Amino acid sequence: MDEVRSVKPAVKFDDFARLDLRVARVLDCREHTNADKLLVLKVDLGTERRQICAALKAHYRPDELVGKLVVVLANLETRNMRGEASQGMILMAKEAAKDGHERVVVLSPTGNLAPGTPAG
Repeated sequence: MDEVRSVKPAVKFDDFARLDLRVARVLDCREHTNADKLLVLKVDLGTERRQICAALKAHYRPDELVGKLVVVLANLETRNMRGEASQGMILMAKEAAKDGHERVVVLSPTGNLAPGTPAG
């Protein structure tokens, strides 16, 4: 079997298990009024609603995200992002396109899962 190589150092399973990854539904999304790259999303995590800022403005229109299921890192400390509280992180994948631009895709479950469903 081929050796698996990572671009980052290995982490212990216990470190990974501390992450609270959950499915969330995007309820609302708008452009951040004071940032060129950020969108401000309101998400439903099943037991609570949160606001998350994400650098997705160059890749998605706000209306493309409303209603979408996404995967959220729910136990990330709240961070102020240009005057807006961000209470988690939306998981996404990035790849370099052939034209030199970056392609960003929000990770989204394909099944109809309830908000708050654990991911991992």
